[in-house]
Amino acid sequence: MAIDASAPFQPISIAVLTISDTRTLQDDKSGDTLAKRITEAGHHLTARGIVTDDIAAIGEQILSWASAGNIDAVITTGGTGLTGRDVTPEALRNIMDKEIEGFGEAFRWISWQKIGTSAMQSRAMACVVKGIYVFALPGSPSACRDGWDDLLSAQLDLRHKPCNFVEIMPRLMEQGIGGRSS
Repeated sequence: MAIDASAPFQPISIAVLTISDTRTLQDDKSGDTLAKRITEAGHHLTARGIVTDDIAAIGEQILSWASAGNIDAVITTGGTGLTGRDVTPEALRNIMDKEIEGFGEAFRWISWQKIGTSAMQSRAMACVVKGIYVFALPGSPSACRDGWDDLLSAQLDLRHKPCNFVEIMPRLMEQGIGGRSS
C-alpha cells in the first residue's frame, strides 16, 4: 500500500453528519475532528450537519445530500453503539444500495489494537447510497481520528495503490446497484 506521488491529487466533496441528541455545532468535537482532517487532506468539506438519533431523520439527511449531486461521500459520527438510541446502522440499511462490509471489519480490527475487546461494541459500517459513499463512524473524536487516519485518508485518495474508492466512483451507479442504470 502506497501513495503514487507521480499522480495528481484529486479532491472529492465530502459531507460530515453528526448523529446526536445532545451535540450542537459549537461542541461537536467529533465533527470538528473530521472536518479538520478532510480539509487538511485537500478535500472539499461540502456540507456539515447534525441530526438526532432518529432513523427517519438520518435517512432523510443522507438522501437529501445524495440527491444534491455535489457530494461524493458522507462521513457520519455517532449512533453506532449498542444502546437503544444508537440507530445509524438501521437508518443506513433502510436506504443503502450496497454495504461495504470490509469497512466495518477493518475499523474494528484497528480498534481492537487500541481498545481490545471493547472494539466489538462498535457497529461502524459503510455503504453506497444513490451513488455516493457513506461511512458511519462511532461518536468519539478518537474513533473519528482512527477512521480517517487509518482507513479513509488512503481510500479517498486516488493516488492510493493498489486500489481506492475514488477510482470506482464513476461506476457506482452502473446497472445492478439497486436495480438502476446510469
